[in-house]
Amino acid sequence: MSDALAQLQTRLAYTFRDPALLVRAVTHTSYLPEHPEVTESNQRLEFLGDAVLQLVLTEALYELYPSDREGPLSRRRAALTRGSHLSTIARDLGLDACLRLGTSEDNADGRARASTLEDAFEALVGALYVESGYATTRRIVLDLYGPLPARLASVEQAENPKGRLQELIQPLHGNNALRYEVVATEGEDHARSYEVAAYLLDRPLGRGRGPSKKLAEEAAARAALAELEREPKV
Repeated sequence: MSDALAQLQTRLAYTFRDPALLVRAVTHTSYLPEHPEVTESNQRLEFLGDAVLQLVLTEALYELYPSDREGPLSRRRAALTRGSHLSTIARDLGLDACLRLGTSEDNADGRARASTLEDAFEALVGALYVESGYATTRRIVLDLYGPLPARLASVEQAENPKGRLQELIQPLHGNNALRYEVVATEGEDHARSYEVAAYLLDRPLGRGRGPSKKLAEEAAARAALAELEREPKV
């Protein structure tokens, strides 16, 4: 077993009794054509792990927010299982270093691909469930997520860059210091692309592109936040 897989188990605080199960969880479909001795990728484990992860988080949110109705609970679960978030957890675990990829996929920076990391994390959850059952898998998953209210807060911040930028600017410059301006529009009506600039008063802070004004504004806000991180004093 590779050092990366050994380190992964250390981070999980769990050692697989069946190492082949763990290896399967990190085996991408692109690996199989070059290794005919390997007959199964992580797709089936991913299918199972997705369902187990949904159940773990559904149960935890149900217990944590006893007064919430279905809608808010569903939105919270969706935030916690969004692909971009799962890929972040996967990177934190070091799953990118563990992946078994085909040569072309590896050369195409497949280890950094969010969808590949998301699938691998779900496959890992599936492998844990197959070997250890629900209770152990639930404990490990919730340990990885940490306190769910704090995790949800971090997810909401990441998904609301305009709100985060406003919170930074408002105390020093007031409510109306930020503005967003469309500076370029490209493409036909059915495939329009927008470029938006974010301004602090008359100072440009960042630019972003997107298929809608809303998404372009969010991209501009992310660029502005990155700029302000380099310059702590606004």
